[in-house]
Amino acid sequence: MTGTVLAPAPAAPAEPGAAELVRGVRRDRTRRTRRAVALLALALLAALAVRVLLGRYTVTVPDFFAILAGEQIPGASFIVLQEKLPRAVLGALAGTALGCSGALFRRVLRNPLASPDILGITYGAAAGAVAGTALWGLRGTAVSWTALAGALLAAALIATASVRLRTGGIVGERFLLAGIGVAALAQALTAALLARLSLNSAQDAALWTAGSLNAATWDRITVLGACLLLAVPAAVAVHRALEPAELGPELAAGLGARPARSRALALGLGVLLAAVATAATGPLAFVALMSTPVATALTRGRTSIVACALVGAVVVVVADAVGAGLVAQVQLPAGVVTGAVGAPVMLWLLVRQRRGALA
Repeated sequence: MTGTVLAPAPAAPAEPGAAELVRGVRRDRTRRTRRAVALLALALLAALAVRVLLGRYTVTVPDFFAILAGEQIPGASFIVLQEKLPRAVLGALAGTALGCSGALFRRVLRNPLASPDILGITYGAAAGAVAGTALWGLRGTAVSWTALAGALLAAALIATASVRLRTGGIVGERFLLAGIGVAALAQALTAALLARLSLNSAQDAALWTAGSLNAATWDRITVLGACLLLAVPAAVAVHRALEPAELGPELAAGLGARPARSRALALGLGVLLAAVATAATGPLAFVALMSTPVATALTRGRTSIVACALVGAVVVVVADAVGAGLVAQVQLPAGVVTGAVGAPVMLWLLVRQRRGALA
């Protein structure tokens, strides 16, 4: 009787290790983020094209490129170079700054309502602008500098009220409460100063405090662009440096991170970005608040500051196009449009936060 030789059983496929699983998750997240950033960049280009080419005065694509090349087309050249294009570019820059600012505030304070809109930074800028007009009779670009000073002063008051004396660190809950208090104080000061202005000056100040791109000039664009050229790369680096802090102070310190310094730097950059944007355009309501949740939804859970910046830019450019009469014949400041859209978003965030607390 001959024995039968049994063939060896096939080896079971090796299960992927933990490291391979982590790498796979990271690849998926990176792919989703890049796809969202690419779509947002295309959306921004489309919004810019709509803002410049369409509206009450339409411009053809060949005429637009001819104007950029230096050709003088009666009527069209002035409207494109002095009105439509400056407003579109300034809106994109201001939205970029506010989107970055909102992402930094939310990552540091870990609260969906943490944004310069709610915390009084933009209201401080509005109070500074109205104070410059009412007390010193300033006009034009000079008002932007007093608005910048007002935003920085509001930030200083908030930081002073929220610092823990023993450790010197900033307490998130105190920062939020102090910001709400400073916002109320700045609004009251703005109302009191508006009452002192003449009718014409009060109308100009009210238009600015509503968040308008009417005063867009290439000088403002140059100043704001130079600020963003320095601040945005720093904001991206600091936003990335804050990732270990989400693991807790002990683990972050073990990884060589310095959470306290990164948080302070992130708050400083967030204040600066919101201040320069508001100084250039006036307070654009809820842009910083909306940018982060929209970007997070597009990237499916991962917060990308680049995506937040692009969302902010798209929101402001589209709001200015709508406010300029693209949809209806009524002309509205861009800040009024963003406020009308952002208020339901804020209520939705409040409801979602409450449900999360009750769960």
